[in-house]
Amino acid sequence: MLIPLALVAFWPSPVDQPVSGQLGAVLHFLHRHGFPGWFNYKFVEAGTNVFLFVPVGFVGSLAFPEKCWWQIGAFGLLVSGCIELGQLLFLHGRFASQSDIVTNTSGALIGALLAALAVQTQKRPAAFRQRASKKQ
Repeated sequence: MLIPLALVAFWPSPVDQPVSGQLGAVLHFLHRHGFPGWFNYKFVEAGTNVFLFVPVGFVGSLAFPEKCWWQIGAFGLLVSGCIELGQLLFLHGRFASQSDIVTNTSGALIGALLAALAVQTQKRPAAFRQRASKKQ
């Protein structure tokens, strides 16, 4: 999980650079066929950043079940801040961005909340079984 994230984060050039022309063409096609204008490159980039960090929050919550969702979100903030600082200091072809920190942290929070929901859902049937056996 962390290896693909590290490769994307610390690739010397923006990872979407080779497909930026094709992405632009797809977005142009979608806009001509009714997709709203806000569905643009910035939206796709932000959504991708969120998507990349959902596993960080999900696995982090499962690995550290004693931590609250907001603590996992803080971990996502820390990881994202370190990535952006590394890009700023060491990768001259990349651009550190505050919006990346916000979207990455949001992804970690979403992952943490999804993990909490999954754990609650998994626990619920057992609780129902316990209540049913006590009534008999």
